[in-house]
Amino acid sequence: MDDNKIKNIAKNTSYLTLALIIQKVISFFYFVILARSLGPESLGKYYFAISFTTIFAIFIDLGLVNYLTRETAKNKEESKLLLSNILGLKFIFSFISILAVFLFINFLGNHDVLTKQLVYISSICMVLDSFTLTFFGSARGFHNLKFESISSVIFQLIVLAFGCLFLFLKLDLRIIMASLVLASVFNFIYSYLILKVKIKIPVYLSFNFLFIKKIVLASLPFALFGIFQRLHTYLDSVLLSFFSGDYYVGIYQVSFKIIFALQFLPMAFVASLYPAMSFYWQNNREQLKTTFKRSIDYLLLISIPISLAIFLLSDKIILIFKSNYSEANLPLKISIISLIFIFLNFPLGSLLNACDKQAKNTRNMLVALTVSIILNIILIPRFQAVGASIAVLASNALMFVLGIIECKKIISYSLKDNFLIFVKILLASLIMGLFIFLLKNSINIFLLCSLSAVIYFLFLFFSGGFKKDEILYLINSFKLSKK
Repeated sequence: MDDNKIKNIAKNTSYLTLALIIQKVISFFYFVILARSLGPESLGKYYFAISFTTIFAIFIDLGLVNYLTRETAKNKEESKLLLSNILGLKFIFSFISILAVFLFINFLGNHDVLTKQLVYISSICMVLDSFTLTFFGSARGFHNLKFESISSVIFQLIVLAFGCLFLFLKLDLRIIMASLVLASVFNFIYSYLILKVKIKIPVYLSFNFLFIKKIVLASLPFALFGIFQRLHTYLDSVLLSFFSGDYYVGIYQVSFKIIFALQFLPMAFVASLYPAMSFYWQNNREQLKTTFKRSIDYLLLISIPISLAIFLLSDKIILIFKSNYSEANLPLKISIISLIFIFLNFPLGSLLNACDKQAKNTRNMLVALTVSIILNIILIPRFQAVGASIAVLASNALMFVLGIIECKKIISYSLKDNFLIFVKILLASLIMGLFIFLLKNSINIFLLCSLSAVIYFLFLFFSGGFKKDEILYLINSFKLSKK
């Protein structure tokens, strides 16, 4: 790979990582404003509509964008044919998905008129965002992530600006939801123009049925994993609304959003680590094991103290959203434990994908999804948001166990390999936790978190929990992946 291409990959990774961080920060900030302004029940209606349509959005895509990006990168000459036929397919799938949304929201459950109307508005975003994703998916095949990164940040800024304006004017919840539509319209037009003007690919619909058959068959592995993952992430909010009502969706969203916002850390980490794993799988299996082990070390180093700090400070954190979210305290305590497993599942999934074990990853996701659905159906009617949080913890822990079992078959890995660093991280976290517990009611929460982080890293450093050469090793792994 020539130097220019290496620099381009590094630049694209930087763009996407930075955009992801900014996007998550803006999104969480807007969520706090929404939660404080709307209250649990209205917030629940708002996010039920988004969760409901987000599930159906996967049936518009069905893995087509991943296939489009991969095949465009392989063969630029076929990009027009690929894009036009995938757009044709999505045009058909969009009508089917909109019809499915209408039928399900009207004939399942007992939702009021406002909730149904919010779902209809959100379904507009569902369709627009799917086509936007396709346009940017094609651009990714040309190794161009700059414009997509810019777009993702502008999208959140539009939602924030118009959402806050509509909240300030005390407008209807449907108008507040319309801020998402405005952002989606911008993204759709922007991505269309980038593809047509900058990358110079004509955008039109085509229906070459033999070619479409080939696309659909090749996209199936991507589609299955995407469906299982989307259901695993969003179905709990939908089931919570059906069984317990929108009030508890609003309560549950507090813990969900905190966990969701923090996922940018392992996502950015693994985005750079994945190419290294692919390289070592082909060239150096021993280095693959070492890189994987150290990735687990570093994610434990981040996830354990964050989880413990949020667990201990959950009552203070809930106050950010106002006192009427006090019932979110216990769901947050339960859900935040799952953050450790969620973080660790990122390198586990990446290892399986890098070693051509995508089918195992998909199977694990299906098993975790099945357990999640069963637990939600059993627990939500009795324990509401607490039941949904227990299901999140159990299903992510199961996903971790299943991933470890498969990884051991690939690299002879054992959890004992990380035991020493785990003990040091746990001790440092407990010392930090004691500091938080003793002073949580005495000093400002932001100052407390800053001092706690310093105490944690100082203890970890002096106990040998992390060393300079290990950090340099991981940085060199990222560099190797670009060669």
